[in-house]
Amino acid sequence: MRKRLEYILKHNLIIQQVYRLIMSNLFRLVGLFVKTDENLVLISSFAGLRYNDSPKVISEYLTSHDEYQHLDIIWALEKPDEIEIPGCKKVKIDSLSYFLTALKAKYWITNVNIERGLHFKKKSTKFLNTWHGISFNKCGNAVNGRKDFDCSNVDLFLYQCQYEKDIFIRDFNALEEKLALTGLPRNDELYHVTDSEVASLKNKLNIPHDKKVILYAPTWRDSTDAGKSYEFNSPMDLKYWEEKLGDEYVLLYRIHHFVTKLLGVQFNDFVRDVSTYSTINDLMIVSDILVSDYSATLADFSILERPIICFGYDYEEYAANRGFYVDMNIVMPSGVLHTQEEVVNYIKNMDYRTECEKTVKVKNYFLEEGGNATEKSVNLFFNGA
Repeated sequence: MRKRLEYILKHNLIIQQVYRLIMSNLFRLVGLFVKTDENLVLISSFAGLRYNDSPKVISEYLTSHDEYQHLDIIWALEKPDEIEIPGCKKVKIDSLSYFLTALKAKYWITNVNIERGLHFKKKSTKFLNTWHGISFNKCGNAVNGRKDFDCSNVDLFLYQCQYEKDIFIRDFNALEEKLALTGLPRNDELYHVTDSEVASLKNKLNIPHDKKVILYAPTWRDSTDAGKSYEFNSPMDLKYWEEKLGDEYVLLYRIHHFVTKLLGVQFNDFVRDVSTYSTINDLMIVSDILVSDYSATLADFSILERPIICFGYDYEEYAANRGFYVDMNIVMPSGVLHTQEEVVNYIKNMDYRTECEKTVKVKNYFLEEGGNATEKSVNLFFNGA
């Protein structure tokens, strides 16, 4: 039901405007009677769905450094009872308590939004938005039917390259003077990977050391039933993949967190279900090759300077319905591969060193800064330095 309501709010402009007007004014009024707590920090990741990503990295940095021990950190979560967060309190997102906490908190930190589509931020509140990755596909107000993105009240907006900065200004209404070139906090560890870490994670994930690893991590597709579900129908015959690659590889299969149902996949020793594994960085670190479609993971994985493959089985349809900022045939080293046979043959016939060199070009264009984003963003946000 919640996803259905969210879908309606996102796609019906009139209902969206009426809802935003009424609820924003209500919370602004309530906010007049709520005193700001100078030490209170409200954090959320992916609208409360997860305890992960850059907000988690920043939260852990704050709780582990003495100069920030005076802060009271509250995490907003969809299922707060299912997650333990050392050193932090929790609140159920979208509850009355959540909105009162948002009005009370001096600091907001998120990778999506805090106001839940509304506008009630007080002048005394400081707002950090890390965002959650490079967008190859159109996003924000560039998406058909969406004109509701307004990040003009964000006090610090992190970005990774000029390409991304332009998107935030144009399609999210972010203010240029509030943008900071830091990279993504969640990606810091990808710049400092060691062989021993790879070996340790392979043990943790029960991956044989004599096997190479392919990570398949596609983005999500819009709902086909007006928001009732977000299904993903696998474009891969995994028996074919196992027949062609099973002697040499293990395939890690990770669907997007928006997806409510995965169709057409049976997991076994060759193809592993890692969709609920909490840390995608671990999966990237152990992987020799990334296969994705149009996901920001393509840019993140390029930090490791390993091969990336664009499996765009619905590229033309996706381009017509959602649209792209770039031609994936040009920016991706593999171009756009449309069939699983093309992808498998590309993997079997690739010169690994050459593919790694191609990936470096992607990294240099889309990731101008990174490796120390957490410390930089925390200093900018809390200390203005």
